[in-house]
Amino acid sequence: MKKVILMMCLAFTFSQTSHAQIDFGVKGGINYNNVGEDSFKDATNDIVDGANAKTGFHAGLWFRGNIPILGLYLRPELVYTQVKTEFEEQSSQNEYSFKKLDVPVLIGKKFLGFANAFIGPSFQYILDDEISYKNFSSEELDKFSVGLQMGVGVEFGKLGVDVRWERGLSKTEAKFANSVTVDNRTNQIIFGLSLQL
Repeated sequence: MKKVILMMCLAFTFSQTSHAQIDFGVKGGINYNNVGEDSFKDATNDIVDGANAKTGFHAGLWFRGNIPILGLYLRPELVYTQVKTEFEEQSSQNEYSFKKLDVPVLIGKKFLGFANAFIGPSFQYILDDEISYKNFSSEELDKFSVGLQMGVGVEFGKLGVDVRWERGLSKTEAKFANSVTVDNRTNQIIFGLSLQL
């Protein structure tokens, strides 16, 4: 059912931009994911002594079409993202990472001739996750989630730079052996560079 909802949202997005001039291009950048100690739990309490966010990266495609009359634009994207987090458990350094496909559907407004601001939902599908903790592998994983992105950017010709904040709205967890769970909702700052083709 979740995949059906995602496909309906994508179909609506592209149908709305089909009558407008569409710009498109490629994008990439780095992500800084903020994960706290309370994201790593066993059945009773937190299992880690400290969690440190690490930078990840993203790369993908973007499309943009003007919304007639309103003076706004619609910008759906298809982005591959990898996020990593280091955590310490009983003086042992471990790492948790996951890879996902993001489909942000952003509504934005241009101003000052070169700047823009935007906001919108981000539909996320986790492709894979890995944890370097006692040779665990995930037994159960919430793969589909919805988040929110908002940010600002500037464009100079075909080159664009933006910074955005993303927060997962739906609770998603990866479950490992011995009832260990990791809350993998994103809470990250994203720095992006885009090129119009």
